[in-house]
This record gives sequence, C-alpha cells and structure tokens, in this order.
Amino acid sequence: MVLTPGFQFLALGVQAAFELANAVKGEDYYTLSIASVNGGLVMSSSGFAIPTVPIAQVGQVDTLLLLAGLAPPPRQDEPTLETLRTMARESRRVAGLCTGAFLLAQMGLLDGHRATTHWSYARQMREDFPNVRVEDDRIFINEGAVWTSAGLTAGLDLAVALIEKDLGRDVAGAIARRLVMHHRRAGGQSQHSELLELAPSSDRIQKALIFAKSHLANPLTVEELAEVAALSPRQFARAFRAETGHTPAKAVEQMRLESARLMIEETRHPMDQIAREAGFVDIRRMREAFMRQYGQPPQTLRRLARAA
Repeated sequence: MVLTPGFQFLALGVQAAFELANAVKGEDYYTLSIASVNGGLVMSSSGFAIPTVPIAQVGQVDTLLLLAGLAPPPRQDEPTLETLRTMARESRRVAGLCTGAFLLAQMGLLDGHRATTHWSYARQMREDFPNVRVEDDRIFINEGAVWTSAGLTAGLDLAVALIEKDLGRDVAGAIARRLVMHHRRAGGQSQHSELLELAPSSDRIQKALIFAKSHLANPLTVEELAEVAALSPRQFARAFRAETGHTPAKAVEQMRLESARLMIEETRHPMDQIAREAGFVDIRRMREAFMRQYGQPPQTLRRLARAA
C-alpha cells in the first residue's frame, strides 16, 4: 500500500480483507507493507501520521495499492510518477482506491481504458484526463492488470474481488461475512444503493425494505410489506411516504430496476428470466420501467455494457 500526503484514513481499512484472507487460509498468503515514495511519517487527512517505508526498500511487489485523500491528489512531480510507474510495471497488478485512481491517471496507466473513482470527482477526472473512459456509477472496474474503485467503502469490495481472483469464491465469501458486509457488491453495481437513497428512519420501514430487496420476485404489495413491518396497510403506506418521500410501489420499482440493470450488465441471463427474477412479471413491463427511468430499453443497456 502506497500512501500520499493527505491520504484518507478509512482507505487503510482494506488491509483487513487481506489479513482475514490469511486467517481463513491458515497461512500468511499475503504480506502487507505500508510505503511512500520517500518513507517516514505520512500525514492523513484527519491529522494522524502513519510510519511508512521507502518504496525502494519494499522489494518485489505483487499487488500495488495507491491511496490518496478525500479530494483528488495534486499533480505529482515527475520523479515521483516515474517511481510509481516503475513499481507498477514490476507488479502483477495495480489498484487506485477512490481518488487514488487520479494517481493512476497521472501515471498514464488509465489512458484508453475504463476507470471509476468517487462519483463526486468523476467529472473532474473526465476533464483532467480526457483519454480516460470514466464511468462514474461503478463500484470498481478491472481492466487487465489495472483496477480502480469508487469512494471509501468500495475499496473493500475491490479488495475482496482481488482475493477472489487469487483464492476463489468460497474464501472471498468467508471474508465478506467476517467483515459483516451486507452483501458482496459486483464491480458493475451502481455506487448509489436504492436502500441508502431511501434512508428510512425507523427499524420497521428498514425491515420492510430489506425484505423487499431480498424477495423481488414476490408481488410485494402494500399488504405484504405492511405485514413484515407489523403495521396496518394504511399505517405502513403513510409511514413509508413520511420517512422516504416515496410510495411503497415507487420504491419497489426502483429496487427492481436496480437489480435488473445489474443482471443485464453483469450476466448473460435472457431478458425474460431477468424480468421474472426482478419481479417485473414480463419483458414488456420491464421495458416500460426502463424507458421511464433510463430512457433506453434493457437490450440497449446490455449492448452498451458489452461494448464497454
């Protein structure tokens, strides 16, 4: 892990995934090092300093992780960029976590490739690096040996995906459970979760939403959701709108759209199967919902995803 001045402390949390991988395997499969270009104490954005070793003393690196701050890092000087380029060339893979993707872009490693970063800085990346194909609504993106992730907690999703590449799905799943991740997010999943956007304040409405997310193939009527929340249908509908600003039907449709789009972009499932699993009943109703939300039919979004 390579730190730059002003790095975001939370990004260091990705080391927990690799530590847990060692615990699950029962051996030191991963050896972790925290480095910087010159070594010594590196100050974080929160004011805590972390001791680091100089990159030159690290030795052979398998996976190079670049960490930056809450905001995109300033342009690094050429000697620093060349040091990072050399290290990246000698590594099996390299990843820019959150705004660390800007470091990869400065190094020229993202030119002509897809990349993501924190959604609030995607426009800046697009403007600063026009040769990079920025996708601002992805959790992480893997392009060959180069990985980039969205903001903050998405770094953990990327780390678990790296471990899955090395050690398989079962180990990655065990790590996700130990990290108490609600579910492992695929790289193509939206940075914006519909559950987070709705943000209910009460446990009862939250419980109904989690049930709906896990049972999208159900009809999910107001009566069904009200029973989960232990409220009458009228009480539930009133409380739901007050806490989320949406009707239950609208919120369920948004969750169905989120689930269907992920399956469309990340799987080869036929459209009728996706429509059923997401709870749209048939392709026609799913297409109508996609046209309302995205202005494009599902087939077009699948073609665009495959072309990318």
